[in-house]
Amino acid sequence: MLSITPSEVSVHQIHQYLLGSVGPRPICFASTVDKDGNRNLAPFSFFNVFSANPPIAVFSPARSGRTGANKHTYENVKEVPQVVINVVTYEMVHQMSLASSPYAKGVDEFTKTGFTPLASDLVKPARVAESPVQMECEVLQVIELGDGGGAGNLIICKVVKMHINEQCLNAEGAIDQTKIDLVARMGGNWYCRANGDALFEVTKPLTTCGIGVDALPEHIRLSHHLTGNDLGMLGNVEHAPDAEMLANIKLEYAGKDAFAEAKELLKKGQSTQALALLW
Repeated sequence: MLSITPSEVSVHQIHQYLLGSVGPRPICFASTVDKDGNRNLAPFSFFNVFSANPPIAVFSPARSGRTGANKHTYENVKEVPQVVINVVTYEMVHQMSLASSPYAKGVDEFTKTGFTPLASDLVKPARVAESPVQMECEVLQVIELGDGGGAGNLIICKVVKMHINEQCLNAEGAIDQTKIDLVARMGGNWYCRANGDALFEVTKPLTTCGIGVDALPEHIRLSHHLTGNDLGMLGNVEHAPDAEMLANIKLEYAGKDAFAEAKELLKKGQSTQALALLW
């Protein structure tokens, strides 16, 4: 196990370790303007949402690790405390990457990248028409975390209006994760595409409590046939199997390898049956 004390390695090293281990990270494609109305468009992967009531998003345009200079986005929101956060999809990722180039202040990245500026309703910065979700935001606070290279600047934003491409919605009116095709940042030059086999569901135990891994019989809990995920699914079952269920499932799978059959049941999401088979 490699153990690292941040103060004993270079900023570049700790930056690479952080970005390589914390991911995939959502991308804030931030549109801002300066006091003269000059547009800027830049992506940041130090980003997430932190509240729904009020709706709050936070992103961090960090100082350059090489020069210590602040990003134009940071300078702009200090002059005009507004931003549009645009989400990034696979179809626009290369254009988005171009916007991260170190263009001189005053250069319009909308023009350089070929993205289409779309007038916002409540804020001055333009939206990115190609983005399927655009969030108009008022900047509530900017927190500077340091004055050296690599230091972050937390920009805390309140979402005042959202625009969502209806083609990304499902029949219930929610954003369909299989349609929106988002991308996220990994370490180095790597990205992650939230599409196809990369997507999977895990049911949230919002109102239920599983029996827990600690409540599983020892021959299940300590079995080398089961993975941590297998144990997690079994531990999420709300009740231990009753005598009737045990009798029925033992009869159904008589003569078969219980662990092998249980793993197949888990793959199908049939955790209660799998637990009963192994109990």
